[in-house]
Amino acid sequence: MKNLVQQSVLVLTLLVAGAMPALAAGSEDDFKTAYAAAEAANKEAGKLRNQWTNTANTLAAAKKAADVGDFDKATASAKEAEALAKASIFQATSEKTRWKDMEIR
Repeated sequence: MKNLVQQSVLVLTLLVAGAMPALAAGSEDDFKTAYAAAEAANKEAGKLRNQWTNTANTLAAAKKAADVGDFDKATASAKEAEALAKASIFQATSEKTRWKDMEIR
């Protein structure tokens, strides 16, 4: 049951990440705030040794969009990257001890 709840949280996180482009709209300041939050979450995932490559790609896309002045797209990508990083953190922490449940005894 606990595993089902954890999987549900992960799926919801990823669904929200997919909906972020529709919800995001903003200025350069909004982008900077979202990008800083995404970088912080990705750095935390790195400390847990569980960074997802698509998070880095999404961060790069956010930076690229900001460089050309498309802050709506940049903010949406940064928020998506943050959601991905948080999902990788969730995965790392939930699987930290879950392997013991799979161990043959």
